[in-house]
Amino acid sequence: MASDNEFPGPILGGQMPIPRRAGAATPPPTESRPSTQPRLKPAKRRRTTGERVLRALIILLIVIVVLAASGYGYFRYEWGQIKTAVCPSCVAVANGAPYNVLVIGSDTRTGETAAQAQQFGNATTAGGQRSDTIKIVHVDPAAGTASTLSIPRDTFVTLSGVPASSGVSTKNKINAAFAAGPNDPNPSGTGANGVVQTIENTFGIPISHWIVVNFFGLTDAVNGLGGIKMNFPYPVKDYGDCNANGVYSNCTGLNIPTAGCQVINGAQALALSRSRHFEYYKGGTWVSDYSSDIGRITRQNLVIEAVVNKAKSTYNPIQAASFISSLTHDVTLDDQFSSGMLLSLAERYHAFSGASLQNYTVPTVGASYAPYGGEAVQVVQQPQTQQIITQFLGGSTGTVTTPPLDGYGSPIPVPTVTTTTAPSTTATTAGSVPAPAVAAPSNIPSYDPTPC
Repeated sequence: MASDNEFPGPILGGQMPIPRRAGAATPPPTESRPSTQPRLKPAKRRRTTGERVLRALIILLIVIVVLAASGYGYFRYEWGQIKTAVCPSCVAVANGAPYNVLVIGSDTRTGETAAQAQQFGNATTAGGQRSDTIKIVHVDPAAGTASTLSIPRDTFVTLSGVPASSGVSTKNKINAAFAAGPNDPNPSGTGANGVVQTIENTFGIPISHWIVVNFFGLTDAVNGLGGIKMNFPYPVKDYGDCNANGVYSNCTGLNIPTAGCQVINGAQALALSRSRHFEYYKGGTWVSDYSSDIGRITRQNLVIEAVVNKAKSTYNPIQAASFISSLTHDVTLDDQFSSGMLLSLAERYHAFSGASLQNYTVPTVGASYAPYGGEAVQVVQQPQTQQIITQFLGGSTGTVTTPPLDGYGSPIPVPTVTTTTAPSTTATTAGSVPAPAVAAPSNIPSYDPTPC
């Protein structure tokens, strides 16, 4: 037995126990004394919860930065795949100033699939190209506002920027400027520059950029967003004499058999936007909308509103790159419309609501132009047209060198519109009219579908 003056336990390393001084405290038994190595693990656990959270956030931040950088690079790559062309008539944009973008919907059949050819017709049955839709978007980055002005495609004007080699008469519908594009020596081959010059000279609206979107661009855009939501008060379809040959059919394929708020895909959105023989089912019978192109413009604006609503949260580089990727083969831009400009607009307008987009339409009335065998055209109404354009631009227009034409092919005098907020108390000179305080967008018919 070990005495009280010795450590208890066995002899270590063959050495004798070390004697204990009198009065010294007795140490704990050897087997209960913790070794020095196990203390390393508890030392790690001394990191506070705040430190661990901070470390995780730093790692997450690094991952986000890497993904954003690669997403932006991918976005720039996809943007680089879009076809571009020069715009000699486009007006430079001053830093932060409002500007106008011409958007043209082309009905070209180039590049369509067999299924699309069956629905839209092929290059043989519907050769060439026409500007099915002509819209101008007025962008005011400083105010964060945007509005659109639609020009009916049959508006009777004097064409500008159309080469003599095209064989197209200068007294024509405005969409003929686009149709003459393939004969334009400008390398774009789109006809967009002819439309730009015609708009600038006819209406005094300066154009800074243009975008041409074909049939499939809208389809791909809507599908890229996962569809859009529209509320249909009634079932709708498209049915009429599509080719003016006495044969009636569904001209665009539009067929929404049930009423209510529902998600429609790209093909349905395109059919709705193209419908000029729109019908709705009410009271047990199909009722026709005889407004033709004007009604179609209204529905196009409603589709755009729904697209804006769906896309307003789609503004980060990764989502934007995916969206742009779906449009690369369906869109042509002027070469000054940069990716940086688009990203800047996306950031500025990412919370912009479709309901905030004011829509205007050039007011026209139907007429027949006798020299072309009684060709149906649309003649602008004055002074209403000038009032609406002044309101749309938020100020006076530029110089008009080739005014719109009447049904006899004669220029319609363009009145001078004075910008005012109180037209009833503003004096005007001879030949001038006051601009309305508010040019209200056209009323939406109760049978048209609206975003939901």
